Amino acid sequence: MAINHPAAAKLKEKFPNVKFTGTEFKGDVQIVVPKEHLLEVIKYLKDDASLNYNMVSDISCVDYLNYPGAPANGRFGLVYVLNSIAMGGGDGTPRLILRVFVDEPGLEVDSLVPLYAGAEWLEREVYDMFGVKFRGHPDLRRILTWDGFKAHPLRKDYPVTGRGEREEYPILSRDSA
Repeated sequence: MAINHPAAAKLKEKFPNVKFTGTEFKGDVQIVVPKEHLLEVIKYLKDDASLNYNMVSDISCVDYLNYPGAPANGRFGLVYVLNSIAMGGGDGTPRLILRVFVDEPGLEVDSLVPLYAGAEWLEREVYDMFGVKFRGHPDLRRILTWDGFKAHPLRKDYPVTGRGEREEYPILSRDSA
């Protein structure tokens, strides 16, 4: 991993037995972390005083189903965007993008809620849209679709027009609301 980023060398030094890979594109650095090391790596990035990644600004997911050149280590790529508020963002420690790949069965990673309270809603959105479960999440339930919804609409195998879910529910008018 030959990346010019303050966190890259520190991660290799702190976790010598973990195989990290990474890329850099237009100033953004992305480091791929094995899912079994996600929590300890992010805890280190947050707690290390010289890095101080004290904010998770986004958690999202990408479905690589039938994608040319898809990663072999999992169909779903979780994307974690970390920032350091104390370092001034772009003026100090640059933001860092971590990727974690997961696949079925075992579509589950550790929750970041114990480290970042703001991760709660971000993880719920990924769970709702993609079906990725977050171990240790305090309230993992749907956030954008209704409780009876059985699918995950941002998966590539979900039909564009849906599976007829909308037709099963009554249309509400202003008078009945």
